[in-house]
Amino acid sequence: MILSGLEIRKQLNKTIFIEPYSETQLNPNSYNLKLHHELLVYDGPELDMRKPNPASKLVIPEDGLLLEPGKLYLGRTIEHTRTDAYVPMLEGRSSIGRLGLFVHVTAGFGDVGFNGFWTLEMFCIHPLRIYAGVEICQIFYHAVEGEYEVYSSGKYQNNQGIQPSLLYKDFEKK
Repeated sequence: MILSGLEIRKQLNKTIFIEPYSETQLNPNSYNLKLHHELLVYDGPELDMRKPNPASKLVIPEDGLLLEPGKLYLGRTIEHTRTDAYVPMLEGRSSIGRLGLFVHVTAGFGDVGFNGFWTLEMFCIHPLRIYAGVEICQIFYHAVEGEYEVYSSGKYQNNQGIQPSLLYKDFEKK
């Protein structure tokens, strides 16, 4: 079951936390999240799953930033979210996708208890100028059936900014 927009509003500051919150971003069954002004791009020509991959910060200027096709950009939401009672899910907005910008295509499944900003994996198929503050994606919430544990620790929990891949930490455990 997906929560309605009215139920999201009802659960605000009880079991769902969105900061900052604006009523204008609430949809019939989701809430739009905005793009922060900072992005990360990986520096090297190739990435390695077993190692940290260096990345550089980009700032989106007021007049926008032109994204290059075939390049991965990591962004983040302006909003900080948390819920201990629902499974948060993230999807790109259709208006954004219709411009050829794919946002958070592969990793939109959150854990009950996730607390932080959402890192967005973004790439485009045409050169596209983007702007900070645009409503870039939407969060929606699934009810959980049965007993569950709340996600309280992990590689990305309580993040304060854009998170590049920390997959290499999985190899360190082995």
